[in-house]
Amino acid sequence: MKQIIAYEMSFDEMAAYSKDISCVPFQKQYWHEYMNIYNDCFYEMRRALEIEPINFYTDYSQIEDKVEGIFLYLQNGAIAGAVSCYGNELDDLIVGKPFRRQGLGQKLLLWGINHIKEQGYKEIILHVAEWNQNAVELYLKNGFIIRKRERVR
Repeated sequence: MKQIIAYEMSFDEMAAYSKDISCVPFQKQYWHEYMNIYNDCFYEMRRALEIEPINFYTDYSQIEDKVEGIFLYLQNGAIAGAVSCYGNELDDLIVGKPFRRQGLGQKLLLWGINHIKEQGYKEIILHVAEWNQNAVELYLKNGFIIRKRERVR
């Protein structure tokens, strides 16, 4: 079984944010599309780190109690990306394959930061696997700092 290292990162600056995108609250009608994008986004990492099941989401009941914190960015009625905000924690930032490498991840990150700040939180935290260096670099570039490095498994 492979070792998994994760970073806890925090952000406590004011974000420079122009409203480039607008996200909408999750709706059940998007479940299957969201599940497919989510599983696709984390497939390679989960496989490389031997995290089972590799395709994590299979049933709506797995997110039923978390949907109020999931926000979708839609293009032409389809999910281009999503970000989850639970209290002061930013989680599950995902971008659909056709929309990757176009800056959407950064826009979703900034949208999530500002959404959490608008709820009155001063500090924002997130957790990211060390394996996911693209995400780590995105977060560092946008003002997050590594607060803790921990062995998860």
